Amino acid sequence: MTSEPEQQLGVGTPDAFQRLWTPHRMAYIQGENKPSGPGADDGCPFCSIPVKSDEDGLVVRRGELVYAVLNLYPYTGGHTMVVPYRHVADYTDLTEAETSELAEMTKQAMVALRTASGAHGFNLGMNQGSVAGAGIAAHLHQHIVPRWGGDSNFMPVVGHTRVLPQLLGDTREMLAAAWPTD
Repeated sequence: MTSEPEQQLGVGTPDAFQRLWTPHRMAYIQGENKPSGPGADDGCPFCSIPVKSDEDGLVVRRGELVYAVLNLYPYTGGHTMVVPYRHVADYTDLTEAETSELAEMTKQAMVALRTASGAHGFNLGMNQGSVAGAGIAAHLHQHIVPRWGGDSNFMPVVGHTRVLPQLLGDTREMLAAAWPTD
């Protein structure tokens, strides 16, 4: 009995590559949950997250002026964002108090990620404006992306796919438990 490779219909000419389907990413690619305009009332997810429970909103920590939340479309496990509650697009429009709390919560997130997951390093940054790569340009957010030695394997390079070994809810619980106390 000879077995022929199973072929998936509708994927083009067979080329000996397996395909890892990630249809949930299409929501991000098509802009689902992106604000429809510049105001806070235009469906901004960063404005709606704070009114949800921590579990439903994936909120890890709440401050007075900013909060930390897991990225719904993470680059790596533990990819966290620090977001001001106030709907503001540009870093230069933050108040001194917001800037200070955003910086302090970023430091706390790094400590928590090192404690919870043993992160070796981090990519930190903000994309200001859609031309700079901001997925949600209308509401400022700071990315904290944990990194580990050897974490750039073939999947993102060749497969254009991220492999995340943990569910977001489990990551949120782990990170919240590891958050440093004042």
